[in-house]
Amino acid sequence: MNNLYLVLLVILLYWMLVRYLDRRGILNKYNITAHGPVLMIRTQKGQEFLDRLAVHKRFWRLFANAGLPAMLIGMLVMFLLILFIDYSIITSFQAQTVPHPGKFNEPRNIFLIPGINEFIPFTWGIIALIITLVVHEFAHAILCKVEGIRVKSMGLLVAILPIGGFAEPDEEQLLGKQSDTDEENEAGLTPKEPKKLATRNERVRVLTAGVMANFVTAFIAFILFFSLLGSLSPVGDVTVVQTVPGYPAEEAGVKPNMIITGINGKQVENAHDFLVYAKRLEPGAEVKLDLIENGTKKDLTFITSGRNETVTGVRIFKVLNETPAEAAGLLPDMVLVRMNDTNITDLTDFIRFMGSTAAGQKVDVYALSNTSVNATLQVFSNVKLDKYPDDPSATKGFLGVSYAPDGATSYSVGVSIAQFPASGFLNGLKSIPSKLTGTYGWLMLFSLPFAGSPDGELFTGFTGVLTYYYENSGWASSLGTEIFWILTVLLWVGWMNFYVGLFNCLPAVPLDGGHVFRDVMTSTLSRVMGNGEKVERLSNAIVVVFAVLILMSFIFVIFAPYAAHGF
Repeated sequence: MNNLYLVLLVILLYWMLVRYLDRRGILNKYNITAHGPVLMIRTQKGQEFLDRLAVHKRFWRLFANAGLPAMLIGMLVMFLLILFIDYSIITSFQAQTVPHPGKFNEPRNIFLIPGINEFIPFTWGIIALIITLVVHEFAHAILCKVEGIRVKSMGLLVAILPIGGFAEPDEEQLLGKQSDTDEENEAGLTPKEPKKLATRNERVRVLTAGVMANFVTAFIAFILFFSLLGSLSPVGDVTVVQTVPGYPAEEAGVKPNMIITGINGKQVENAHDFLVYAKRLEPGAEVKLDLIENGTKKDLTFITSGRNETVTGVRIFKVLNETPAEAAGLLPDMVLVRMNDTNITDLTDFIRFMGSTAAGQKVDVYALSNTSVNATLQVFSNVKLDKYPDDPSATKGFLGVSYAPDGATSYSVGVSIAQFPASGFLNGLKSIPSKLTGTYGWLMLFSLPFAGSPDGELFTGFTGVLTYYYENSGWASSLGTEIFWILTVLLWVGWMNFYVGLFNCLPAVPLDGGHVFRDVMTSTLSRVMGNGEKVERLSNAIVVVFAVLILMSFIFVIFAPYAAHGF
């Protein structure tokens, strides 16, 4: 049974247990409500803590008031973005350039739910989502206390694991909405006095507080993230991709993902340094490699082989699905050495050649089967290049491979190496704050997880192989390797808070932005038409129209690629 079936089985058993406990009234006995598989575990505890926080009423009102312009700007940005996406898809239908269904427009990847969205790492995503929801709901609860609105309960949202927190205000006081169940009537009590209803300004402050809290949390997380980046430094850019079977390096204990920092006392700063020195080695010469493995320095010594040869080219890292490369039979770890009559010695040659091609053009691809000694040359004739799937306006051809960074195989040493831009990548991250004076800097900041990392994958934080290239040698060196965990958490907390805050700005009920939009519309129309039920009905109608338009836009974005190319 694979992992997917195991996960589905656990979810099914959990849901069956929830339904059983709900029907027997056991959940209700402990003040737990089930909404499908999601449990709302309520508690009255924490009220005194909220009361203590709410003492500083002036601060919290200023905080929430600042959230109104932030929400209105976010509301405008999100609505214009939705209109732009819809317009782009409509024009792509007319030009017959609708992107094919893929992971970037797959329905599950539109929502920021760890475990469902394949771009969000589950562990870090869950931590960030819990912090995001708790911050959002606590801000609502504190402002309710400040404005004299009762907080009926607080608690956890649980779906097997905790997925967030919530604060449950008295909706009748906050929104003028009668609750489905009146707790006081159920207890046989009659309220001694009418409930206080929130004024429009009080309600807006409560609603904007959650979004403002998310934006402030994102701001703080990113400040800490970029501050801690200053303590990182790269240990090297040249890494061992693989060892050649039966050759000296493998027998001496050299392994893939080790980083080469020196050879025979000579510092290795890039792949060129290593290859130039390796070519000068005489057969039978002694070689000492300075290596780093998982942050640990190692020195390995061995004797070179009799074959002093270096094979260059571009090693295929991945072959993308449903592309010309896959149809032709190209495979990962093959080495591209020639395209038509052009020799491919490095990545520059490959990029230059592909830039001279056109979609629909047929090319001959020459590739070594792998980087081993016994690699055979294979010819893939008449490979028909495709259009770029993510850039329909591009005219150059698309082969459908992702490539490893510059590298080659040295048989005298017996290793295949690649140069990963660890230094350049880190410097690029550190430079983002200085670019926030322009639009490009903000786009870089909020597309960080999609920026790509030196290992050719999406940048999901300082995890996995990426941690091999850096060490903590700055002012925060006392943190040790834990700095990688902290940086990753800060990245996702900042990113998740920003997007959840922005999503809540949408002018669609039941989102916070929808309620604020209705109040703003009512206030604006009242100045023109006066107060009355007519203004309320018109405001509600406008909010409903916007909500429907936004919902239909999401549906349109999800299903447009399938409508154009089939399911």
